Amino acid sequence: MLDGAFMLNVFTLANGRLFQEEIESHQALAHVQPVWVDLDAPTEEEKGWIAQRFGLTIPSDAVDDDLEESARFYEEDNGELHIRSDFLIDDETPRNVRVAFILHRNILFSVHAEDLPVFRLLRLRARRIPALIGDAKDVLLKLYDADAEYSADALEGIYDGLEAVSARVLRQNVDDKAAGEALSAIAKEEDLNGRIRRNVMDTRRAVSFMMRSRMLGAEQFEEARQILRDIDSLDSHSTFLFDKINFLMNATVGFININQNKIIKIFSVASVALLPPTLIASIYGMNFKAIPELDWRYGYVYAIGLMIASVAAPFIYFRRKGWLR
Repeated sequence: MLDGAFMLNVFTLANGRLFQEEIESHQALAHVQPVWVDLDAPTEEEKGWIAQRFGLTIPSDAVDDDLEESARFYEEDNGELHIRSDFLIDDETPRNVRVAFILHRNILFSVHAEDLPVFRLLRLRARRIPALIGDAKDVLLKLYDADAEYSADALEGIYDGLEAVSARVLRQNVDDKAAGEALSAIAKEEDLNGRIRRNVMDTRRAVSFMMRSRMLGAEQFEEARQILRDIDSLDSHSTFLFDKINFLMNATVGFININQNKIIKIFSVASVALLPPTLIASIYGMNFKAIPELDWRYGYVYAIGLMIASVAAPFIYFRRKGWLR
């Protein structure tokens, strides 16, 4: 059975294992007793199936990004629990995807605009590991647990990426092209690190809300505490990566400044070296009553030789001082 083959994925529970059923019609939905209903970019027709079968109306703004903070975690008078969380997708274009969770009549409903790696990971584990899931709240906790693990894997990827950048930046003779490539790679890793930090912060808030709402059993409460401890351990890694990113950014910019200073130094040396011959040429051409070549046979040769010597002297001096290296 292929995950995500249909937008409406229904999961039933048997001996702690999740079994996915592909729903193509309202009639097919009427014969299942799910523990988790996953709606991937649902159509209005599919939302209608949910309303008819379970008596639940999916809000039209369920996955909007402009929700107020107070609207992200709340409980309805009828006992429905609503949680909006962000989940990370780490691919060529890293991003955070909003997911709406609704706990209704011991069934977890999840709504999102695109399929998520964390959801695929949980489905794979729940099919293979017995007694992993006991009810809908276990599904939600396992999703957050998998999200923390996915964030940890993404942080490890940043470590590897920054190590590759360090090998390029901290070697000798970093030219402008290499520095530009390094800055681009560093900026990409910084953006991903920021998204991971936002993701774990949002997961912490969601798990804390579940603990405060007293909806969890004793074992589930302890599992939630373990998830929070795992998230706390990720914070120190994220902070270290921010510091490493700043160091590499400053080092790369420093190499760019050094390369620019070398260019400016060349022009400065050339300007200083050309001042003496300019002075000699001015004196030579302005302070004679007659043309020197007609009055003095070797005047022109003498002037040219003097100008060459006046150019060579500053370069010899600069070289001895090490300013030309």
